Amino acid sequence: MLTNPTIETLKSLKVYGMLEALEEQQQTPTVQGLSFEERLALLVDRERLYREHQRRTRLLRGARLKVAEASLEDINYKAARGLDKRQIAQLATGEWVRRSQNLLITGATGSGKTWIACAFAQQTCRQGHSVLYYRVPRLIEELRIAHGDGSYLKFLKTISKAALIVLDDWGLTALATQDRADLLEILDDRVNTGSSLIASQLPIDKWHAYLGEPTLADAILDRLVHHSHRIELKVPGESMRKTRVPADA
Repeated sequence: MLTNPTIETLKSLKVYGMLEALEEQQQTPTVQGLSFEERLALLVDRERLYREHQRRTRLLRGARLKVAEASLEDINYKAARGLDKRQIAQLATGEWVRRSQNLLITGATGSGKTWIACAFAQQTCRQGHSVLYYRVPRLIEELRIAHGDGSYLKFLKTISKAALIVLDDWGLTALATQDRADLLEILDDRVNTGSSLIASQLPIDKWHAYLGEPTLADAILDRLVHHSHRIELKVPGESMRKTRVPADA
């Protein structure tokens, strides 16, 4: 049996997965017949799995997703929204995030943009990458507050560290000149270093008009649209919010 000093030492080293596995081995007679190397390999593997699980949990909590339970495995393909299973499968590999590419999801209200955006964000966390989710109206509000209290640069740095940022409800909020400049700063920091996922009711060809000021609009779209993947959702016969079963909405 494990002695108290051994248990305390394992706890102090924070190898909790290994501690759990070792306690289980002590209570499993069949394991006693394994060699030392085999038992050690089981302990190390349990610790690896434990740390991966803890990291995923931290990443998901830090992402602050609007729909935390959304997952790509639960996407509803029965609704006629124009989803391409092959495209979803390709994007699910996360290669676009590893290459710092962008994903643009457009569609009218009720087509499932937010749910699918959160599903991709969750998948990114499960693959070990950091994610931050923002509704653009709330992001704009936080940026304005950051300008006022002097935390603007710190806020930009926090956003820049995320492997993926999700900007939901793009196009709902009227933008002031400073708001456009802030969005440009955020997106410019991510060129070749991070990915952005945009979910918007507006078709992409309407984004320039939405952004307003031509020079800033050109700069923002240059950083978003080039080297991006696109999902254009059609509205099914009934809003996905009404037909959640339990897949997306």
